Amino acid sequence: MKIQIYTMQTVSEAIAAAEAGVDYLGLTPSNRGLPGEISFATAREIADALKGKASRVALSVESDLAAIADMVAAVRPDVLHLCGDITLVTPDHVRQLRETLLPLYPGLGILQAIPMTGPEALDHAAAFEPYCDSFILDSVAAHIGGIGAAGVTHDWSLSRAIVERSRLPVILAGGLGPDNVAAAIAAVKPWAVDSLTHTNKPLPEGGFRKDIDRIKAFVTAARAA
Repeated sequence: MKIQIYTMQTVSEAIAAAEAGVDYLGLTPSNRGLPGEISFATAREIADALKGKASRVALSVESDLAAIADMVAAVRPDVLHLCGDITLVTPDHVRQLRETLLPLYPGLGILQAIPMTGPEALDHAAAFEPYCDSFILDSVAAHIGGIGAAGVTHDWSLSRAIVERSRLPVILAGGLGPDNVAAAIAAVKPWAVDSLTHTNKPLPEGGFRKDIDRIKAFVTAARAA
């Protein structure tokens, strides 16, 4: 079972999360007010520090393909996580991104977020499957831009159906923490699990840092399952 944790904001917490056994570490290079977002420069600093320690994942909620390409050029992640509006970044747009980016960054993976809003998620996954390398099945919240960071679970039976139908590795996300990740794995049987909200430590002044103890507990529970 692979583990992905979002969102790293400093080199020190990223290194600590990698040492806790996390395989994929998520970065949020943005200026849109997303949870835990950081500048491109900070994201690149963290990505450079993690080289050889964990895979670096950088998300984008942008709909402008040039803006997405600019982020990849600045941060140089191992995986580009597309989690914007799928009506604006369509399967054909992902195909275009793939054709543009892979010659420049060989080995770059494309992780496509699927909004788990209902049975239509199965059709969305089927449409994107030819153009990405993996899926992340995530919940959606009206107050958060893009797909994810909602902090709530969704219908795991739909996620299980996508896992069973897809030839791609599938990451299960959405409201997962140390207390429910084992049940989620049993229900969905994903390739990997992801956590953001429920491995955070809220700060008194707002925002958060990662809770390394909760990350360790998440890793232990997921691997035991």
